[in-house]
Amino acid sequence: MSESNVYKRTINKETVTSKLLTEGERDLRVYLPPGYNEIISYPVIYCQDGEDFFNFGRIATQANRLILEDELEPCIVVGVDVDKKHRTAEYSPDGDRHESYVRFFVEEMIPFVASRYTVRTEADQILLAGDSLGATVSLHIALSYPQRFSRLLSMSGAYYPASRSILADYSESLSWLDAYMFVGLQETEFETDRGVFDFVEMNRQTKQLLEAKGAKLLYYEKDGKHQWGFWQQELPDALRWFMKTDLL
Repeated sequence: MSESNVYKRTINKETVTSKLLTEGERDLRVYLPPGYNEIISYPVIYCQDGEDFFNFGRIATQANRLILEDELEPCIVVGVDVDKKHRTAEYSPDGDRHESYVRFFVEEMIPFVASRYTVRTEADQILLAGDSLGATVSLHIALSYPQRFSRLLSMSGAYYPASRSILADYSESLSWLDAYMFVGLQETEFETDRGVFDFVEMNRQTKQLLEAKGAKLLYYEKDGKHQWGFWQQELPDALRWFMKTDLL
């Protein structure tokens, strides 16, 4: 397989009109697999921090390569952009824009994508993917709409006390949730806009909370820092995991 085939990717730019978001719209990036056919439905990956997933995670290139090498079922990848000034307010459950963003994601963004592309809607055919706070908001979207989503990719999730408190108080079983979750061992003193946090310990505690409520996890820790150089390397295995029928 030539490198030119890997880099022949179809990525569309879209803008969703929103009644829920203050700015009234949000940009998307949509990767379509080789040979995309509108009469076929495809699994779909929704990524928070869409610009970063496409530019730094190189998710379109990585998915394209795996599909061409028959290691991945053809799928659609949607990156939802975010204004970094409002990222914490939207992604953290105690942020003042969080509820509006979660509703936008499910009530406006996903129907918009479904009206233009043949994405599957079954919970096990959708992956919510995020890094750091993007993993956090993905989890809270799943918790808010448990019938709609069942698969989560959490890369060094920023599970601050508010998130862990919500998880601890969650009264229902999480046996419906399958998560691929990892964190880098060099993330023990990472400086965020909310202070310095030990992401390893934070993710260990979140893992315990999730498992105590019945969630099924593939969890690991390995050498890595809180940055895209680490997460990009881990993405291919995460994509392969999403496509497995029997995850664990």
